[in-house]
Amino acid sequence: MKFLKSTYFKFAIVSLIYILWVIWLRNYWFLAGLIIIFDIYITKKINWTFWKKREGKNNVFIEWLDALIFAVIAVTLINIFLFQNYKIPTASMEKTLLVGDHLYVSKVAYGPRIPNTPLSFPFAQHTLPLTDNVKSYVEWIKLPYKRLKGFGHVKRNDAVVFNFPAGDTVCLERQNVSYYSIVRDQAAELKRIDNAAGNTIISDEEYYNRARKIVWDQYEIVVRPVDRRDNYIKRCCALPGDTLEIIEGKVYTNGNEQKDFPGIQYLYRIGTNGTRINPKYLDELNISEDDIRWGLGYQFMEAPLTVENREKIKEFRNVSRITRYIEPDGVYSSNMFPHNERFPWNLDNYGPLYIPEKGRTISITPENLPLYERIIGHYEKNDLEIKDSVIYINGSPADTYTFAMDYYWMMGDNRHSSLDSRYWGYVPEDHIIGKPRFVWLSLNKDKKFPRNIRLNRMFMGIK
Repeated sequence: MKFLKSTYFKFAIVSLIYILWVIWLRNYWFLAGLIIIFDIYITKKINWTFWKKREGKNNVFIEWLDALIFAVIAVTLINIFLFQNYKIPTASMEKTLLVGDHLYVSKVAYGPRIPNTPLSFPFAQHTLPLTDNVKSYVEWIKLPYKRLKGFGHVKRNDAVVFNFPAGDTVCLERQNVSYYSIVRDQAAELKRIDNAAGNTIISDEEYYNRARKIVWDQYEIVVRPVDRRDNYIKRCCALPGDTLEIIEGKVYTNGNEQKDFPGIQYLYRIGTNGTRINPKYLDELNISEDDIRWGLGYQFMEAPLTVENREKIKEFRNVSRITRYIEPDGVYSSNMFPHNERFPWNLDNYGPLYIPEKGRTISITPENLPLYERIIGHYEKNDLEIKDSVIYINGSPADTYTFAMDYYWMMGDNRHSSLDSRYWGYVPEDHIIGKPRFVWLSLNKDKKFPRNIRLNRMFMGIK
């Protein structure tokens, strides 16, 4: 078995793995790397690990440094091409996923992306550790979108991790709020002031432009590339080419009602006899204190509930009634995409809406353009403008548009407490990161160690 220890055998194995990786990468310029591998194992002309001696014993510090460098490189490559950890920060997917769940996210499920900004501090998404606003990456090298072949494609009802589409522009002083919602709120405030003062009301576009200038003057603004935007997790409710509609809180794709998942929950108002529901019982149902709002003393409680929890709470002796909250049809919510009064949609009554598919051509008019202008002008990087009710794309009049990418519609299972596609629209294919496979650790932020460890969720598969 001596040949197993020979340098030529090691060179052959490493070269084979490297060649398979290059084939997967589909960039054959990287075959030049075989020269480096040959030198490392055979000729040994260059010391590629220059921080340590090739011969003789290195001191302890150098040995630890060598181990650290190897670990950082190995974990970075694993995170890019194989899998990555993701921590659930909000309640938008409860009760399917809980705040404090740590997920194993497979990159190969849909195929890993080549990073747009490969030069970055290891394991930091967009901000350096121990800082509030120092970028963790540089854009000296900017690579176009490229996805390697994976084991499958996004399917309807998959839980999916992706980059936040509206996270391209960020107010550093208010990173927990979408920049676009900040500008819209400012525009609405300007319009309200003019109304109250009896001033001339200008167009919504003019208010938006004024508000944008105010926001840029008031905050420090950064623009982030796709792979450096915040990571979100939601459920894919509609695929490219689907037509989506929400009626009375029920999701329909192509006319078919979405199946209910055990973890899906809606907002309910729970009437009581004036006494408080025992917090211990609510904790046993995994209903967080942060999700509960009491009214009129303890006359009623509002909380998101699954069907199972609703039925259990019905049996409580001090509960008199439970009513599901539903926003009425036709009531316009300005927070809803596409943020235009022509589309009077809300959380529970939305659409119908076509989800764009790569290669599909649609007719575009000034009336339906709000549904697709961010795709045309931002995600697919065209010069878009309207002059005298005529749409111009890259300087030419246009009444049709052919999509260059696939798009997806993502929604949280906590339907009334989820910042999702209903607020900011489609998720482009180049934003898709991976598929969560299982929970490898779950910590309850409301409890102290060791009671904060949710042992019953450890290595739980994600449906």
